[in-house]
This record gives sequence, C-alpha cells and structure tokens, in this order.
Amino acid sequence: MQFTVPAVADAIAAAIPDRPLIIQGDRSYTHAEVAERSNRLAAFLHGQGLGCHTPRAQLAGHQSGQDLLGIYAHNGPEYVEGLLGAFRARVAPFNVNYRYVKNELQYLLADAGATALLYHAEFAPRVAEILGDLPQLRVLIQIADDSGHELLPGAIDYDDALASASAAPPPVQADPDDLYVLYTGGTTGMPKGVLWRQHDIFVASFGGRDLYSGHTAASVEELVEKARANPGMTLMILPPLMHGAAQWGVMTALTTGQTVLFSEVAGRLDADVVLAEIARHRAGVVTVVGDAVARPLADAIERGTVDVSSLNVVANGGALLTPTTKQRLIDLKPGLIVVDGVGSSETGAQMTHMSAPGAVSTGIFKPGPDTFVVAEGLDRVLEPGHDGDGWLAQRAPVPLGYKGDPDKTARTFPVVDGTRYAIPGDRARHLADGTIQLLGRDSVTINSGGEKIFAEEVETALAAHPAVADVVVASRPSDRWGQEVVAVVALTAGATVDAEELIAHAGTTLARYKLPKAVVFRPVIERSPAGKADYRWAREQAEQAQ
Repeated sequence: MQFTVPAVADAIAAAIPDRPLIIQGDRSYTHAEVAERSNRLAAFLHGQGLGCHTPRAQLAGHQSGQDLLGIYAHNGPEYVEGLLGAFRARVAPFNVNYRYVKNELQYLLADAGATALLYHAEFAPRVAEILGDLPQLRVLIQIADDSGHELLPGAIDYDDALASASAAPPPVQADPDDLYVLYTGGTTGMPKGVLWRQHDIFVASFGGRDLYSGHTAASVEELVEKARANPGMTLMILPPLMHGAAQWGVMTALTTGQTVLFSEVAGRLDADVVLAEIARHRAGVVTVVGDAVARPLADAIERGTVDVSSLNVVANGGALLTPTTKQRLIDLKPGLIVVDGVGSSETGAQMTHMSAPGAVSTGIFKPGPDTFVVAEGLDRVLEPGHDGDGWLAQRAPVPLGYKGDPDKTARTFPVVDGTRYAIPGDRARHLADGTIQLLGRDSVTINSGGEKIFAEEVETALAAHPAVADVVVASRPSDRWGQEVVAVVALTAGATVDAEELIAHAGTTLARYKLPKAVVFRPVIERSPAGKADYRWAREQAEQAQ
C-alpha cells in the first residue's frame, strides 16, 4: 500500500468529523473543519498555478519537480493547514526557522527555490527586505496577528485566501511520490533540504508504522478503524512546528484520531500558561525538547498552582533530557512516564526509551525495526555486541536526498551490503541485548590528545549539578591536546559555583581525559527555537574566552 497524507486525512475526517483536531486558545477546529480549510488553501494554491510539474520518475534523488511552499509561522492551525493544503495541491511544504536574520532567511528561500510563502504578519518586515532578491517567490500569504503590520504588496490575507477558494479539493490527485521537505536546523552547518517521498515519511513518522512493534498499516481502512477506536487523547505540542519532530507529532495525531493542543503564547515558553492549558483541556501528553523545556515545566509543576492529574507522559526528542530532570519530573507527578525518542530529518523516528518510577536512565534505546549500526568504513552492518562504535543507520523508508546536492546525498545515503541506508552522522554501539547506545553526533565529537569525547556525555555529567541551569559542551584549539573540552554553563538563579567545583562534580562520573579544561559562564545558553544546542555559538564562546 502506497499512502498519501490527503487520502488518509480525508478518510479520518469522514470517520470522526466532529472530534477536535486542533485547539489553540479559544480557537478549536474539528477534523472535518481542518479538512475543509486545507482544501480551500489547496484550491487557492492550485489557482495560482502551483503544483507538480515534473514526474518523480524523471528526476534524480536530489531534485524536485514541484513548487515549494515555505511555512514561516508560529504554531497554530494555519501551520497544519499549510502542510495539508500543500500536500493536496501537490506543492511541497518546507519549514522556515522564524529566528533567521535577513541573510539566513534569504539563503534558505533561495536554496529551496520557494515559489510561495505562508508567514505570520510579525515577519512581514523581514520578508520585505529580501523579496527583491527572490524573483521566484511570487505567492505571498500573510497570517494576521497582533503585530499590526499591513499586508505586503502583492500579498493576500490568509483568511481571505481561504474565503476566495472552493471547499472542494483541487482537480489534482496527490501521489505517493509527492515531496515533503524538511530543512535541517543548521546548528552544525548550513541547513539542507531533506527530500522525502510522501509515502515514505508517512510510514516513517506520520503514523503509518508502529515504532514499537514494527507493524506498518496495510490500508487506509486499517488506519480509520484505529482512529475510531482511539479514545481521542489530547497532546500538548510545545516545540515549534518548524522542528521536524513537532510536525511528526501533529501528523501522527491527525492520522490516529487524536487532538493537538498548542499554547496560545507564541514564540516562547511560558510554563505556567502551558500547565494551565494542560489542566483546562485534560491533556495526557506533553512534548518537550530536552532540559531547556522540561526544567521550566518541572518548576511550574513544583509550584503546584494547577491540577496536572491528567498528564501521563512527557515525550522528549531533539535534545538531551538528563536523568536528573527525568527523575525530578517523575517525583513531582506520580505515575508519570518519560519517553525519549531518537530520530533526525534524514531518518525519521528511529528509537525510543521509557523512564518510569524506579527505572530512570539516558542514552540506551530500543531500536525500531529498521535501525542498525554500520561499521566505520560503511562496508557492513555490525552485529549486536560488536567491539567499538559505528554509525547509527536507518534502512528504508528513507529520504530521496538533499535538495540540489548530489554529493552530500551520496555520502549520507550510501548503499551497504546492497541496501540503501540513511547515515546522518551519529555514533552508536549495538549492545549484546539488542539495545543501542547513542554516543553523539560525530560533527561535535571532540578529539583531545587522540581520545574521542562525546559532547553529550560531558553535558549530562555537568547538568546533574544542582547549580547548573543549562550547559553545552564544545571544543577549542589547544597546542597541547589538539582540541580541548570547554563547557559553556548557565547557572540557576541565585546559584554560585566555580569552575573547579563543576569539573570535580563531573569527575565523579567521567574519566579524567573527558573533563572540561575550562568552564565559560554565560547568563543563558543559546539554543534553536526548538531547544537544540547551537554548537557553533558554543564554539565561539569557548574560543572567545581562551
């Protein structure tokens, strides 16, 4: 069975039309309403001449034959409708980082070859700065907000675009080969557009496959029956939708008949508001990105001002959630389970780990059915219990490639023993019991005196100190060691601690060669809007302090 998102969304909407799909503040839209609104957006896009122009069979893996719609917006119904509307019009949607400055935004939209942009009015001045350099960008759809910015010349208001279009689907048929484009975060290099076939991302991350059992849905009817049987759990999605894992959570909720709750505070985390919304809507799951998001939630729970008895699961992905923070959450909320997920733009969802009362740990995961570890030389798949470390790898379904980059496509998606894998650069060990130990991204691994040091392992050790609010570990040049480990640390409010104490604390769990040679204190740690560590910024801080 080859799936398309519109076919599944329409079948689910027909089966449970009145079940809420998206809630944000006082706005609530059912599955049927979102289907209709996304149809209207699709009709508008089609009416602008956007769609698919070259069949997939005539293209290489790094090429796109479709128009691309950038979504430059905060979380909300419009973002989800933008994804669905693009899919329905056979336009490929892609994520835009709303913190990009002028040059970064121009690079991204030019690299994508975007012909359309859906954006919040808040970002209109930034869009206006670059329009003259993007002749391909000809369709502008502006979402009204409280910024007070007027429509840009040639732009149309989002609600007006929907009102001007038919509620009937456009006269095109979505194809399993149609693209879903996900740009990498660019925290270790320039962002790259990962090209997924719609069917493949549906199976990998949109609810088409159960990561625990490996079962892949055989039909749309099977998915409909599952959605009907689902009691309609509410999920609070905190990471911004420009982050792939957040999109995957929303799309999985859509295809499994659940309800998505977005915070009404856009662009920043207000933990007290989040908990109030969880209490109001009886949400059972909240998604976070590492300690940067989870710690403020734990602080708010500890204040005890609202009832969070409905909350059963904290689901983490995209950044390290330390054992200290997991244990704190579990202690604060009886019965709470913390689930870690591992995946990337190039692999989709790969592995999971569950922490519950009495069993809290980090770094060891249960792999999905198509997750393996490949040898350093990319010549074989390693058996469980192998010596040394290798590359974390994902077997099909995997992306077609990186947009416009055949060389990087070949390097990241090699053929090993006759099978194509996605190997984006994480180091791992396949343990004898079948679990996988995730070591860290190779691009931020530190080679100090010939020893390999994984940044996340050092971060975990330092984050366990009660005075540490946030930490990221980077390297800087060293005459003696080649590279040396430097910790960039932000302290909790009112805390006082020196570098020697932090290093000594880390030394209780780390070998001596892994310990930081220096600690750089900063008021806050720079992270992406999704909560991921910005290692380029961390290296700059380490080198400036040298």
